Formats: sequence, structure tokens, C-alpha cells
Amino acid sequence: MTETSHLHPKEFKYHVKTDTMLLQFYKGTVQLQGQYHIPNTSWDERSHSYRAQALYYRDIISYLKESQIDYIDDVLNLIPCPELEFAITLRDYQEQALSRWLKDKRGVVVLPTGSGKTLIALKAMDVLNCSTLIVVPTLDLVDQWKETIKKFFVSKDGMEVGEYTGRKKILKAVTITTYDSAYINADNLGNRFKFLVFDEVHHLPSEGYRHIAEMCASPYRLGLTATYEREDGLHFMLTRLVGGKVYEVETSVLAGEHLSEYEIKKLKVEMLPEEQEKYAENIEIFRNYIRSHRIRMRSPEDFQKVVYRSGYDPGAWRAVKARNEARKIAYNSQSKIEELAKLLELHREDRIIIFTRYNDLVYTISKQFFIPCITHKTDKKERTEILKKFKAGVYTAIVSSQVLDEGIDVPEANIGIILSGTGSLREYTQRLGRILRPTDKNAVLYEVISSGTAEIRTSARRSRKG
Repeated sequence: MTETSHLHPKEFKYHVKTDTMLLQFYKGTVQLQGQYHIPNTSWDERSHSYRAQALYYRDIISYLKESQIDYIDDVLNLIPCPELEFAITLRDYQEQALSRWLKDKRGVVVLPTGSGKTLIALKAMDVLNCSTLIVVPTLDLVDQWKETIKKFFVSKDGMEVGEYTGRKKILKAVTITTYDSAYINADNLGNRFKFLVFDEVHHLPSEGYRHIAEMCASPYRLGLTATYEREDGLHFMLTRLVGGKVYEVETSVLAGEHLSEYEIKKLKVEMLPEEQEKYAENIEIFRNYIRSHRIRMRSPEDFQKVVYRSGYDPGAWRAVKARNEARKIAYNSQSKIEELAKLLELHREDRIIIFTRYNDLVYTISKQFFIPCITHKTDKKERTEILKKFKAGVYTAIVSSQVLDEGIDVPEANIGIILSGTGSLREYTQRLGRILRPTDKNAVLYEVISSGTAEIRTSARRSRKG
């Protein structure tokens, strides 16, 4: 809610005038009754009280204390919490991250995939010893967090971890939920937990998800991610929702001691003559359209304008279709398959993950090289079995589209091969992180790129920090 100008006390129609403020929680908001107007609140005629997003609960309490205003706090209805103790010894950079976060008990910690962000959260829970809600993107991560909590919790009897998702709704002192479930149930969960942990916090500023943070009164908030920035720039909202960036270490700093030493190799391949011809034909259709309409392509947002025009302009529709076809030709070039064959032979003794953007290329590779594949169509049981055998060494390679980029615990590998992908830095960072878990072998990330195509610029965009 937005801040409003001061309203005269006489406008409190049904509240006895008193110097004591009354604070209550109601459907994701804090209601305040009394004769003072507090910052970040606005007058609500229906309840005859000032109201604020629950997000501002901590700020409101601080303001009342600093202003020496008496108040009755009836906002939090916390789930009773047993003694939380986790058997964790943090690494030096994890200690630094926790120490920075504890100064204000708000903020985002940015660490590479595989560097132990979860352990920092568990140690924070150990220090705070209060009811905690952990918000994650997927059900796979719900299960992974449960396993990690039980693994490190100090007690012979263990601890029952709550889950608030579409498959079950059990509230405990430590409860794990998904962004989707937290968004739907934020008005009920908003005052039950003192500590909020947002895993993969870059999801939080999305339309809808941001309301989770706004409707929760939890005074302590920790965000975890490998990539703070969002392509749409909405990461600026994180400062208000959970706290700004308090600690960051890049992959190169941890490589060697805490993560595998790694090398990035970009391999350019020439498309087959017939592929080059089809690519040129389609890309020219797109270029002719933007030239004739004087459209400048300086950023991905400019292309989205052309996509918008395709809804009412047949020429724009043909141009977008042609561009997509050109990209598909470049990404799925037969030359890439031939280069992949060489890399598979070179790394016969290594553990390999192959990444592509399109499922049809995943299936082609799987059939041609007899490599297990994982796509969004692979059910959880089959995917778990594939990853289990990959970890055991029964499979030495797997191929996947974007489903392994985030939210799935992937066993150690030391070779990554990107045959196609988006220009997203986040996607690139996640893929690099898949091969950096410490092993006795150095990691290599290959990018196989079609020469003379827009894929070269896409590669440059995604690896600008790589």
C-alpha cells in the first residue's frame, strides 16, 4: 500500500482515542488502530483503521519504538519452535556471508551453484532458533531441502519438517513450500513464521510471487541465488522485498579450493551448405521486415516489439516465424552433432552433461549415441532413476533440455557441452555450476556455436561474466 498524508484523529469512527496503538494481522496486512499515522500505512474506510502491507511490520515496530509510542502487538501468531541445532561447519566464505547477513537479518546471498548456499540458511536457522518458512521453486527442491534438514539436524529422533504444497499441507516450525503455494496461501501463512528463506530468490520479483514477501510479516528474510540480476531488470525490487545484496562471490574465486578448477572452450562449427542456404533465406525475410519498418534491433526487448506486432500484422508474423526457423537451423545443425561425436570420444573416461534448447535435438542425440535423455516429459520416477545411474557411473553421459538448469539435484559431472541455449546469464551460470562440484578432475564447459549466425551474439550475451 502507498503512503498517504496525515489523517486527522477524528476520522477514527469506531476506535476509542488512546495513546496506545493496536496492531493486528489481517489477510496479509497489518491493521493499526490508534491516533497516530505511521509511515507506510494508509487509511482503510472498511476497517476504520490504518493498514499496511505485512512486509512493513518490522519497520512499523521500529518506528513505534523510536517514537516512544506505546503499542499492543497482536500481529504474529508463530508456530512453536523446538531447539534448532544443525551440525554444520561453514567454510570461510560461508561464514562471511552469514556474518554479513546477521548484521540486519535481511538480504540476499549470491553464491555459485554447488557452493553450499543451503548450509548458510541452516546455520542462520540455528542462530535465530525461530519458526521458519522456506520458499522454493519446485517440488524437487522441497524434497531436497527436507533431506538436507534431516541430514544435518542434531537429534537422534530427527525433526518433522512441514510441507505446504499442492500434495500436502502440514505446518511445522520449519515448513517448506513452493512459490506457487506460498502465493496462493500467503494471507494464511503470513504471520506464522518469524524467518523467511527464499531459495532461488530471483523468482521473487515476478508478478504474483512478489506478493508472498508483501503479505508476510516475517521480520527476518534471507534470499539465496547464484544469479542476482534478472533479464527484465526487476531485481531492483529485492531490496524492498527481502533486502539487498549483502554478499557475493563469483565462481572464479572459489574454483580450485572449494569448486573444481574449470575451463571454458567455445568451438565454432560451419553449418552444412544446405543449412547455410536455408538459414540465409529465413534470416533475410526477418531483416527485410525490420528494415522496411525501420525497426532497430538493439536488445531482446526490441524483438518483443516485433512479436507484439505479429498479432495483427501478417508480415511481422512471417518475419518472427522465419527468425525462429533460422535459429532452429543454427542450433540444431548437423555439424554440431559431428562435433559432439568428437567430444564424446575425447572424454570417454569423464562424466558428461549435454545441454540443448530444443527437445527434438535431445531425442536425436539420445537415439544416435544411446545416451539417456531428460526433458519436461520425463516423469519424476524415470528422471530419478537416470540420475541415480549417472551418479553410480552406470551412465557416463546424459542429455537434457532446460529442465536440469535449476531445481534438480544433479550428480557430479566434470564435462558440460552446450549445443544450444538462450542468452540468459542465469541459464549459463546454472549450467556451469553443474560441472563444478569438487572432483579429482578439472571441469571443462564446451559451447558449440554455429559460425556466421546470431548464435555468436547469443553466446557472448550469456557468458559475459563467464
